[in-house]
Amino acid sequence: MSMLIKVKIQNIGRFLSKMIMPNISAFIAWGLISGLFLHYGWIPSKNLEKIIDPMMIYLFPILIASTGGRLINGKRGAIVGSIAVIGAIVSTNFPMLLGAMMIGPLSGWVVLYFDKIFKGKVASSFKMLVNNFSAAIVGILLSIISFFIIGPCVEKFSSILEYGVNLIVQKNFLPFISVLIEPAKVLFLNNAINHGIFSSLGLQEVKEFNKSVFYLIESNPGPGLGVLIALLLLEYNNKESNSSLRNAAIIQFFGGIHEIYFSYVLLKPTLIIALILGGMTNIFILTFFNGGLISPVSPGSIISILALTPKGLYFVNLCAVIMSFFISFLVSFCILKTFNKNYQNSSKGALQKCEVKDIELNNFMTKNCNNNFYFERKIKKIVVACDAGMGSSAIGAEMLKKIFNDFKIDIIVLNSAIDSIPDDSDLVITHKNLTERAKIKHPNFQHVSLNNFLDNNFYQNLGKSLIKSNVCETNINRNNVIQTLESGIDINNFFFFTKKNIFLNQKAKNKEEAIRFIGSELVKQGYVKQEYILAMLEREKIMSTWLGESIALPHGTIKAKDSILRTGAIFCQFPEGVHFGDNPDEIAFLVIGIAARNNEHVKVVSDITSILDDNEVIKILSSTKNVNYVLELFQKKRLRK
Repeated sequence: MSMLIKVKIQNIGRFLSKMIMPNISAFIAWGLISGLFLHYGWIPSKNLEKIIDPMMIYLFPILIASTGGRLINGKRGAIVGSIAVIGAIVSTNFPMLLGAMMIGPLSGWVVLYFDKIFKGKVASSFKMLVNNFSAAIVGILLSIISFFIIGPCVEKFSSILEYGVNLIVQKNFLPFISVLIEPAKVLFLNNAINHGIFSSLGLQEVKEFNKSVFYLIESNPGPGLGVLIALLLLEYNNKESNSSLRNAAIIQFFGGIHEIYFSYVLLKPTLIIALILGGMTNIFILTFFNGGLISPVSPGSIISILALTPKGLYFVNLCAVIMSFFISFLVSFCILKTFNKNYQNSSKGALQKCEVKDIELNNFMTKNCNNNFYFERKIKKIVVACDAGMGSSAIGAEMLKKIFNDFKIDIIVLNSAIDSIPDDSDLVITHKNLTERAKIKHPNFQHVSLNNFLDNNFYQNLGKSLIKSNVCETNINRNNVIQTLESGIDINNFFFFTKKNIFLNQKAKNKEEAIRFIGSELVKQGYVKQEYILAMLEREKIMSTWLGESIALPHGTIKAKDSILRTGAIFCQFPEGVHFGDNPDEIAFLVIGIAARNNEHVKVVSDITSILDDNEVIKILSSTKNVNYVLELFQKKRLRK
């Protein structure tokens, strides 16, 4: 799936969920009232039972239409949307949630277009009069259209949809929707699925049976917990990874923030099989034993699930959660043990980036999680943003605040939904799968990406970079901090590029051949011992050093640091390209091999990445035959004597 298509799907799903999520408390209130006061509830009451139907028939559609109109045209859109949806509500006995999700945005667009036509054409003394009457008239017209057209059409469509869903359930095909649901969740479409699709599907089912299986499909924390526990057991020797995974498991299961485990699955895509099988187990148990919830759940916490479980269904729902966890855990464990014998080292590099002395280099190698920060202006406000702006971004913001407090950095840190990032923000932090969408939405901000909102090393490095770059206010001695960060670097032994380090117009059949050539040059020029070449090849097996943008940065494993004699780098150009990444189109034209002791690589990598930050420069470097041109670029970053 291309990035553009992914962003468009995320935007559509996000817009649908934005109409439901602000009103989720109303759904929960309705669910609790139903569970308590219906004739088969915990406290049956014929009088209080009368509250339930008006909430479902009138309150929900009006809230959703109002929210949809507000998203398009603020308060005027909300008012017109609320008026217009009444026509659809009274035109049928069918719950008009889907209709409200259409009518609300439509009303906002219509009144927005009306305002544009008459902008500047109404005298200021008549402006209030025109605004009030125009909203009323547009609302009435749309209400009539809703009554005669939209309401009946939505009813027919909903009937067809309901028939299709019932057919799938009767044929026992419902568990197979996990094949679509679980991959979509990992691509951050979880809120769109739960609130944009399942909320409306479940409402009619709740009306008939006082529960819906759809409310416990996406929100079940069991499959995600299974993946995290499998990773945790395989990381028991790595204290840093162990702590991160343990926290992620607690937050995911009890806090209901499912985005926490998405990053781990994206780093090991085969784990999606475990999520699909866990999801299928969940749906099978719920449909076979008639489980479900009385209301949409947000967040998807085990506490929320228990609170919204109808009387008599606790055993079934708990069974679904536990069994989906068990299946997901078992499959995850088998996948990790069977298909990756070097998992201990791989996860150490992929999930926690690597040990402290190699952390900046390895984070650069997963380019989307770049820790070589460059700041275009003074940083006064940082926003950690995610899809919904509540769960994972809130945790990330709190971690960043704590680190900034420790460093005594005076920067405002907020969390937000991508669509609601404040206009006065200076720096936006998002997950790598959401960064493109954030850039499209807010092109004027500086953006950085991470792989995991619990990545403490990322936040630590960001704080250090802010201090070193002198782009923030701080109450500590900046020179002392910089000296501490650069401790261990011998400036007299620092690396500079010369012509002998640059090789243009090279050819290699595969990346192993390219790495062997670079390694042999590192050996010839006295930077490393012979065994470092094997360490470079071993490092490539653990995780590809493909960076993206036609660049690869091969280097040895951490254990091979004793094979490094002094800091050095070899710049190689392969005009015909060398396949370096995991995907067929991940071809490297520029391959830079690095060997460094202590922290000496930090400056080298930082300067190299700043040079290769320009796509035009990359294109020229990929084909140039002029060694002096390459040296001139390095001269700008003082990487040439």
